[in-house]
Amino acid sequence: MKRFRMIAALALIYIVFAILLNSVGTVILQSIATFGIDKPDASSLERYKDLTIAFVSFVVASFLPLLGYRRSMMLALVIVGGACMLMPLYPSFVTTKLLFACIGISFALTKVSVYSSIGLLTADKTAHSRLTNTIEGLFMVGVLAGNWLFSAYVDSANPGNPAWMNVYWVIAGLCAFVFVLLATGQLDESAAHAEGHNNSFADSLAEMLRLFLRPLVYVFLASAFLYVLIEQSFGTWLPTFNNEILKLPNAMSIQFASILAGMTALGRISAGIVLKRVSWYRLLNVCVVGMGVLVVVVLPLARDVVARADIGWFNAPVAAYLIPLLGLLMAPIYPVINSVALSSLPKPQHAAMTGLIVVFSALGGTLGSYITARVFAAFDGIHAFYFSLAPMTLLLVTLFLFKRETDRDGAGTNGPVAVKLAAK
Repeated sequence: MKRFRMIAALALIYIVFAILLNSVGTVILQSIATFGIDKPDASSLERYKDLTIAFVSFVVASFLPLLGYRRSMMLALVIVGGACMLMPLYPSFVTTKLLFACIGISFALTKVSVYSSIGLLTADKTAHSRLTNTIEGLFMVGVLAGNWLFSAYVDSANPGNPAWMNVYWVIAGLCAFVFVLLATGQLDESAAHAEGHNNSFADSLAEMLRLFLRPLVYVFLASAFLYVLIEQSFGTWLPTFNNEILKLPNAMSIQFASILAGMTALGRISAGIVLKRVSWYRLLNVCVVGMGVLVVVVLPLARDVVARADIGWFNAPVAAYLIPLLGLLMAPIYPVINSVALSSLPKPQHAAMTGLIVVFSALGGTLGSYITARVFAAFDGIHAFYFSLAPMTLLLVTLFLFKRETDRDGAGTNGPVAVKLAAK
């Protein structure tokens, strides 16, 4: 029962942050309407979120075992819950920037704690891979739920109505619920304090940097960086693309964007089944190539769409239904490469490794969103989404190098299910 309570708490806190992190596309769309700012200014929300994630993860990741993973997650909920309550009380773009900075700080604490806790709650690499995929799949369920939650508070007749910020009262309530669940739970963190493990901040930071001595690590980080760059380009700007290019109303633009999250959740939950028959490297290559083909085929369908007064779910442009299929193809990439990298390291090093994962993921996310915003503003959303073909090509290269390093490192026969299957 204690183990189930902690797994439930990990899943729920991830769902809370899924709602908040991936609301950035919706908030960008609504901030443009409510506060009258332009796209490059609105895209700064991504930087407030991702750069704080990167900075905090780099500084505190290796040191978190001393604070405690459970306490770190509770602290994160207090910070972000308080920031959520400020939004409806003091509605402004400055408050919105503060919110996303707090989201970044809190998620850095949360992701390092969640990924490190997975290692403490699982007995072997197979269980580690399974629980990682499950929690990442539930993260996408949270993204899906968050899009519908936000759209319920958006006034399509008056998109600039600040009443949409009342959604943050609901999210603050969710933070309080998960806080209580963590406060009443227990987590044995003794394995994170192995004998001889560093106890000073300087030594903990040095431990993180020493991971770069392993080629497997920096090839993996390059893969994670490129993946998140692609994911955030679509995830952040799809609501605006739906609104400006496909001529959908604000609320419907957000709801259609939720299909991307739904497809990603479906893909991650089903990935474990597929990996029983297909090697992880082959599957990920098929996914990346499939993403490129989908972009090339679908984006021409988004050209010259004419606004219609009677637009609805059953007569929307074809591209609105097809672009979210990218989520199904993107889905397995991130959890699989994370599990391969983490399960190849001792548990005391999981916090340091997760810190690096979060840092490079955050940098990839903010760069992807910024580039997409600049291209979107200078040209249009179609050109912005075509840009994703460049990092997709580079991702194929880094995945090849990552596979080569896992084979050299012995992970091809000792890693999680996905890696074991690759050796067959």
